[in-house]
Amino acid sequence: MKSLKVLIADDEKELRESISATLEHMGFETVLAVDGEDAVQKIKAEDFSIAILDVNMPKLSGLEALRAIKEHDPTVLVLIITAHGNLSDAVEAVKEGAFNYIEKPVKEQHLRALVEKASQTHQAVRDVALSSPTLKLENGQDFVGNSRQMKSVFSLIQRLANVSTSVLIRGENGTGKELVASAIHHYGPRKEKRFVAVNCGAIPENLMESELFGHEKGAFTGANTRHIGKFQYAEGGTLFLDEVGELPQQMQVKLLRVLQERSFTPVGSNREIKCDIRVIAATNRDLDQMIRAGSFRQDLFYRLNVMPITLPALRERQDDVPLLVTTFIQKFNSLHGRNIRGIANDAMEKLKRYAWPGNIRELENSIERAFVMELGEQISLRALPEQISGIAPEEAWQAPNNTAEGDSSADPGALNVAGVDFHKEKEDFERQFIINALKRFGGKINQTVAHANIPKNTLLRKIRKYDIKPAEYGADEDLLKSEEELPDETM
Repeated sequence: MKSLKVLIADDEKELRESISATLEHMGFETVLAVDGEDAVQKIKAEDFSIAILDVNMPKLSGLEALRAIKEHDPTVLVLIITAHGNLSDAVEAVKEGAFNYIEKPVKEQHLRALVEKASQTHQAVRDVALSSPTLKLENGQDFVGNSRQMKSVFSLIQRLANVSTSVLIRGENGTGKELVASAIHHYGPRKEKRFVAVNCGAIPENLMESELFGHEKGAFTGANTRHIGKFQYAEGGTLFLDEVGELPQQMQVKLLRVLQERSFTPVGSNREIKCDIRVIAATNRDLDQMIRAGSFRQDLFYRLNVMPITLPALRERQDDVPLLVTTFIQKFNSLHGRNIRGIANDAMEKLKRYAWPGNIRELENSIERAFVMELGEQISLRALPEQISGIAPEEAWQAPNNTAEGDSSADPGALNVAGVDFHKEKEDFERQFIINALKRFGGKINQTVAHANIPKNTLLRKIRKYDIKPAEYGADEDLLKSEEELPDETM
């Protein structure tokens, strides 16, 4: 993946070159500026992800340059270098939109940590752009963060990050609700504190109060120790309540009280604990219908729905599929060390016509699976899952019987060249495919089965047939011995 570009502006040559050397060692591309005016000109001439500005510079101060940069491109994350102990400049910079500040003398470890955090935040907001979020504004207008308009998405996140009111994110499974919540947290003033995610639908009803608010030792049978709940654990940070529509009525009442009073009482305790957290909730349920049916409290809905965000289903924005595919190919090239250069036209057409019930998550998983299946430099139709390609796994890698030998219009992946032994080519492919898949998943049989879409018995049979040793690719010998009995070698 392309490295992020960082602008470093300081009138002290030694300091800016020292910072540049540190960041380039971390893998960032750096550009140097000698003063505030030079910094703004370079920002306008090139695309940058991060800018590091000294607060005291000739021509334009760091704060003046910060304002100009944010006006030109709000996607640039700015770090301000301040004099030691000068908190007033730091506070003013953060108010003006700076991501954070660094005190002089600049300590390398602190610099590395802040720039890495800024890099992660920049990537998080880019990920949010893939979800095309919509914010309902007070005047009734929709503020849309289209995946092609990064500046709009950053502006959206800034609107949400700079206030502490509750946010309700609505969208189907797989649309990126947690990504949006995480970006709001990491872009705002609570970024140094915890982001705690809770799936309300995954907690048993009898344990939910204890999980959220904690309990004292002996509060109930099995409570052998004191337990800190998620509200207390997230203190100062953000609590993300995923699938909030799954909360039972009794817990809805307790959650409403916490949002109103900013305090809670652990199970089995008489003490009230004050809490300072931001609550972001998400749901794939129709809360309006649930309110009418009496299964979700209207007063809780109003408390959560202060700033509502809607994430559209992928089927509602099919034109974005090619851009998303390109993004995921770049991601998995970097992650898996591959050099996939694109996707075949027929494969892309199938992706654009597919309904995507699992939304962006399903598309991402489909592209990652294609990386496992594909041995060439371009994702072919047969590398896609069966429900998308329409090709059964056992047929995907077989040559068609009706293809004429040497036909130039035939599928380029078909094994139909004169003099080639189909069965030997097929076996060579099977062996190499299994080795590639095992390498990718550390020799673990179950993970290979899950991601490569190959039945377990078939995989184990082929491993024996081709004398493949999963242990050579990272699997533990004891783990392999615990696998079920290998079947006979018959095909």
